[in-house]
Amino acid sequence: MSDSAGGEIVLIVDDVPENLALLHDALDEAGYTVLVATNGESALQSAHRNRPDVILLDALMPGMDGFQLAQALKADFSTQNIPIIFMTGLTETESVVAAFASGGSDYVTKPIRPQEVLARISAHMQNARHIKQARTALDRLDQAAITVHEAEGRIVWKTPQAWALLNDYFEIVDEQAPLLLLEWIAKVREAASRGQDAPIIMERSTKRLLGNVHRGDSSQELIITLREENRGDLIQALSGAFGLTLREAEVLFWVVNGKTNREIGMILGSSRRTVDKHLEHVFEKLGVETRTSAAGLAMKRVKMPALS
Repeated sequence: MSDSAGGEIVLIVDDVPENLALLHDALDEAGYTVLVATNGESALQSAHRNRPDVILLDALMPGMDGFQLAQALKADFSTQNIPIIFMTGLTETESVVAAFASGGSDYVTKPIRPQEVLARISAHMQNARHIKQARTALDRLDQAAITVHEAEGRIVWKTPQAWALLNDYFEIVDEQAPLLLLEWIAKVREAASRGQDAPIIMERSTKRLLGNVHRGDSSQELIITLREENRGDLIQALSGAFGLTLREAEVLFWVVNGKTNREIGMILGSSRRTVDKHLEHVFEKLGVETRTSAAGLAMKRVKMPALS
């Protein structure tokens, strides 16, 4: 048995019995659980029912062809992450492009060479295992995380915690990533180019949604970890960290977020003179002399990201 196989499921979709027999025997000998389908409709049903780890897909079949089947699989949230390896006798650039455009992860040319297929499957299985392990770990840690296909602007995976947060802040339609979230990703890139931390995603009332962007295994996919912060909790944290009164902590909170003394006065319903006095006390307790130093120390101690 191959070291790469661990009981994973491979679905072979081909309308030629000889191809099915050849591949079935090679994969079975390597230790894979092998499923077969001779047309697109039955393959779609099998994929939904069995959730194979990899699909070997013939490009040209009567009825629903391989390209159409791949598009249907990728359009369904329950099957869209299954790697698809096309099997085709077509080597023209146009056909190869069509295979990838319809959702293929890889392709092999006919006549089929079982050892080549096994090598391709092993590589995709290993990648899928790493992704599955990472996602399982995030689930177990109650981590709010999503994977976004940046080019297509859609959410391809999410933890329950992340889904709850997103639905609380946005209206999600057909797994499409909210426009504000995609705009935030662009702002993250811009901030990173200047050596700055990621801005907040959205602020609402006393709460705000924050995130960090990580590159996924696919060049087109980004993993975004999310967290929600409550302004009241942050103000309490600032108060406790530096021995500030709650009003002084509120002033520091808004200094961190780039507000002028006049703007802080308007937010808190206080005069500019009162805010100035509070800020003098803040400087004294933090042992700093400037707004920038106060903000930097606060962000370091309490890990407060600045508003965008």
